[in-house]
Amino acid sequence: MKVAYVFSTSGHTASYKLGKMILPQLEEGRHGAEVVGMFFFDDNTYLLRKGDPLGERLAKVAKEQNILLMLCDQCALERGLAEGVPGDCQPSGTVEGVQVGCFPDLYAALSGNPPDQVITL
Repeated sequence: MKVAYVFSTSGHTASYKLGKMILPQLEEGRHGAEVVGMFFFDDNTYLLRKGDPLGERLAKVAKEQNILLMLCDQCALERGLAEGVPGDCQPSGTVEGVQVGCFPDLYAALSGNPPDQVITL
């Protein structure tokens, strides 16, 4: 089964659920599903700042396993993690391989390898 994760809930969503559960399972090859994408909202975008230890680990796994990492464009712009304007911006100060966009960009990016399930955390 192919899954995509949407990290929308504030709090320990990214640092705990991703950092303590999902990412270690991906690194150890025991997650049980093929992850095709991750989309980050609000303060969860900070996880993908360049130099963040968890973000750097995730970027490495994403590159190895062909996992899309995308930040909400407006969330990234507000937090200094993108440059440009909503609908036309590029990542800035993020780990390698990150994209920014809105739902149409997410759908387009996943269209070649669509998930069977989307899980919102």
